[in-house]
Amino acid sequence: MSARPQPQRPAAPTEERKRSNFIAESWAELKKVEWPGQSQVVQGTVVVIVACVVVGLYLYANDQIWRHVVTKVLLGQ
Repeated sequence: MSARPQPQRPAAPTEERKRSNFIAESWAELKKVEWPGQSQVVQGTVVVIVACVVVGLYLYANDQIWRHVVTKVLLGQ
């Protein structure tokens, strides 16, 4: 009985080929990005800083109120 030749499978891509393909695809995606201008970056930064200050003040006030509640009501001091 003679062995039939098996069909050749394509060789699996090497690690180097995978890496270069990933880099090429990533670079192509980065070219599609609409990067913000300086004014948009400044505006976004101001919004984040203001939001942090507002949340910080809220948490500080809440902490002060609950500190008094805990010391007076729960601890009886």
